Amino acid sequence: MKVLVGMSGGIDSSVAAYLLKREGYDVEGITMLIWKPDSPYPEPMSANSCYSPDKSRDLEKIGEICGRLGIRHHTVDCSDLFESEVLGNFRSEYLNGRTPNPCIWCNQKVKFGAMVEHAAGMFGFDLFATGHYAIIRHLANGRCAVAAAKDRRKDQSYFLSRLSQQQLGRVIFPLGEYTKEEVRAIDEELGFHEKGQSESQDFYGGDYADLLAVPDCPGDIIMEDGRIVGRHRGFWHYTIGQRKGLGVAYSEPLYVVALDPESNSVIVGTEGQTHSRGVRAVDAVYGAEEDFGDGAYHVKIRSASRPERAHLRRTEDGFEAVFDGFVKGAAAGQSAVVYDDDGNVVASGIIDGAF
Repeated sequence: MKVLVGMSGGIDSSVAAYLLKREGYDVEGITMLIWKPDSPYPEPMSANSCYSPDKSRDLEKIGEICGRLGIRHHTVDCSDLFESEVLGNFRSEYLNGRTPNPCIWCNQKVKFGAMVEHAAGMFGFDLFATGHYAIIRHLANGRCAVAAAKDRRKDQSYFLSRLSQQQLGRVIFPLGEYTKEEVRAIDEELGFHEKGQSESQDFYGGDYADLLAVPDCPGDIIMEDGRIVGRHRGFWHYTIGQRKGLGVAYSEPLYVVALDPESNSVIVGTEGQTHSRGVRAVDAVYGAEEDFGDGAYHVKIRSASRPERAHLRRTEDGFEAVFDGFVKGAAAGQSAVVYDDDGNVVASGIIDGAF
């Protein structure tokens, strides 16, 4: 059985390829190229970024590892699609006062979408694998679901929550049952990378506002009662729930509670004003189930947040989640990801509002 492995040159994808090779699969590697030489977007300040022009060192490392494993390596140019789908969505969302998650969008549209489809048409394979920390489950109801990884600190199921049933049906995640420490130990034993190598790779190594390609436009920072308490360089420099960097002196800490693109205003309030009892999500994708039962589920509203207990109901274009307690800093544009008690992703929708 042939498995195509998404290779980044880092520890996780390298070990994933090794484990599959050890299990007897016919393994080949693939890397997607997403930077356009004539890109209108600025280069990131840090080279440790997914979206970066200089991937020569990464490709050299990938070639070295594939050579040691005795597997072929392919590249696919996805730069046009990445620019239109991922960067286009990113720019549109930010300029409409929302907070997008480009990694979730990229996984759905590009990495597990267009790249895999293109590769299937070129040379064929049975399964696609990556070094993500997640688990794929094939359930008794005939559906597939992404599930939380063994290492909950590294779990990346949130970022994979928008994969379709078709995409999930041909994906495996070799690292799902491993901890990061175990994966690093395997890598060190194989000598793929230097001991203690850092791997923190962000979507863009710089100020996200640089990707918007719009000049600063000063506006007011206001309280919900209309009082002006400060000035800003443009509402797109802020996100819902943000506390640091406001430059406003007040009797207690202030947080961004809303953004108004029409008036170019940043609305701030106290911590209590960031709390919500529920969220509305649209454009939903369903995993373990096609609907919600009567019981409670667990919902994450940001990748770094804890899953909070909530009751769910489907709406015409998504779902509503009502939490047992409250959540802090629910931001339109982020994903609300629903898990069942077994850690399976049930649904993922784009937050459209909070209440």
